[in-house]
Amino acid sequence: MSEKIAVYPGSFDPFTNGHLDVVDRALGIFDRVIVAVAANPDKRQPLFTVEERITLIEESLKGRNGVEVTSFTGLTVEFARSLGATTLVKGLRAYSDFDAELQQALMNRKLAPDIHTVFLMSSFAHIFVSSSILKDIASYGGKVADLVPPPIARALKEKYR
Repeated sequence: MSEKIAVYPGSFDPFTNGHLDVVDRALGIFDRVIVAVAANPDKRQPLFTVEERITLIEESLKGRNGVEVTSFTGLTVEFARSLGATTLVKGLRAYSDFDAELQQALMNRKLAPDIHTVFLMSSFAHIFVSSSILKDIASYGGKVADLVPPPIARALKEKYR
């Protein structure tokens, strides 16, 4: 029986407890989950570099088996295929997420019919949390420690010191 490998792509700037929840849910379904940090030079300036995000996510995932963190550029489906993954995992919080993610999933299916997309809802406790909102709150000195893993909370505090 072959190993079930999934890729969980995103910018993860920063990685939240909602992202962590999706990883944990995916680990219950797949043998291996690869958290893939998108290195997209066309996106607005990120708060954390790709290297910082990888390190922070790895620290946040310590103690979990079957998960690894890496970065990628280019088409997500081509990256997944290069790793032998047959599934993309996408986290959803609200309907607005679904609308955008569905468009991407349909295009990915057109580009690579052999790569499937699975949508996983984050738990209700994390449904209102987005990376953008977290950055706004943290930039004004607001408390975000209960919304992100401890390594991320420390890094946000340091960035906005």
